[in-house]
Amino acid sequence: MSDLPDADRLVPADAHVLGDPDAPVTIVEFGDLECPYCRAAAPVLHDVVASSGGRVRLVFRHFPLFEIHPHALTAALAAEAAGARGLFWEMHDALFAHADRLDDAGLAERAEELGIPAEAVVGDEVQQHADAVRRDYADALALGVQGTPTLFVNGERYHGRVTAEGIEAAVTAAAPAR
Repeated sequence: MSDLPDADRLVPADAHVLGDPDAPVTIVEFGDLECPYCRAAAPVLHDVVASSGGRVRLVFRHFPLFEIHPHALTAALAAEAAGARGLFWEMHDALFAHADRLDDAGLAERAEELGIPAEAVVGDEVQQHADAVRRDYADALALGVQGTPTLFVNGERYHGRVTAEGIEAAVTAAAPAR
């Protein structure tokens, strides 16, 4: 039985999808761009998608743990700003690669490296993306998410450390029969 009331709640229309958008298996990650566990999980999840032959897609949703990660919310907003320019995953990866520099100056540097004006990812302009982050956060709370990364594989909550073997097993269990 699924932990979710419906799939639409898990994958909004404007979701950030890595992999084939029509893949039969969807991994949804509620993550925090300042979380060291999310940073460690990112290459594992990317590899699962890359090696799946189009069977798996990854959807990233924001759950900034702003009480313990002071830059998580501004990093989420910066990633959304990059996403508005089609560069969400590039910013996602750049933020994890430079996790020690998530202050405004670091966010501006990452943006400029991606060809995005600094003012688009820090300051007042970035607030236009706050509703998307709030929606993700509220959906996560409604689903009982308490920490990051929290994963759902085809609607089933994944438990345990994020390892290639664990994710592959969850994907195999979730894969529709061919």
